[in-house]
Amino acid sequence: MDGAEKQMKKRILCPSMLAADFANLERDLLAATGAGAPYIHVDVMDGNFVPNISFGPPVIKSVRRVIPDTVLDVHLMILEPIRYIKDYKECGADILTIHLEAASDPEKTLRAIREAGMKAGISINPDTPVERLKPFLPLVDQALIMSVFPGFGGQSLIPETLDKVRELKRIREEMGLSFDIEIDGGVKLSNLSDVLDAGTEVIVAGSAVFGENTAEKVKEFLEFPGMSQ
Repeated sequence: MDGAEKQMKKRILCPSMLAADFANLERDLLAATGAGAPYIHVDVMDGNFVPNISFGPPVIKSVRRVIPDTVLDVHLMILEPIRYIKDYKECGADILTIHLEAASDPEKTLRAIREAGMKAGISINPDTPVERLKPFLPLVDQALIMSVFPGFGGQSLIPETLDKVRELKRIREEMGLSFDIEIDGGVKLSNLSDVLDAGTEVIVAGSAVFGENTAEKVKEFLEFPGMSQ
């Protein structure tokens, strides 16, 4: 992939299910995907790697039945995720992202994800240097920069994390790779220009999408200047 092709990567809105109304989860998911969101971001937390617990394979399996044609972007914020690759494959994950900080053997884990037939992703927290990702980038389809410290929704984007996106984009070009760059945490319409200008291609948004008028909010993101490039 040459430089011109890289510049034409499509921007993808990935609403975070963590911000949906769990009492009306089907309604919210159908509103988001019906309005054009091609991905749904699913945060899996184990209460160990992050100080919160969310949901696991049984919930994701039900979500898969509700939105069978939507890409499920499953973000594992759990220790030693290699233990659960088969479970997340069976419940319908399309992309499985692990944390560099949570895997004792990231290379083995990423290879196992790919061998299971899913796309592989790797993520780092705001205080982890981007340079640490370099050995694993040839194995991934997606690299996720956390723009907040993971564990809870509704946080404000840490501006300095956009420098990490820029650095990751530079490294990708130097290495001649084509993985997508994703950001997660505090993204909203008021900072979306900065997020896109930094080089982000997959935009995770939670509380800025789910709530009242979810479908309208999705359309606002999708129609935002730069999202259609």
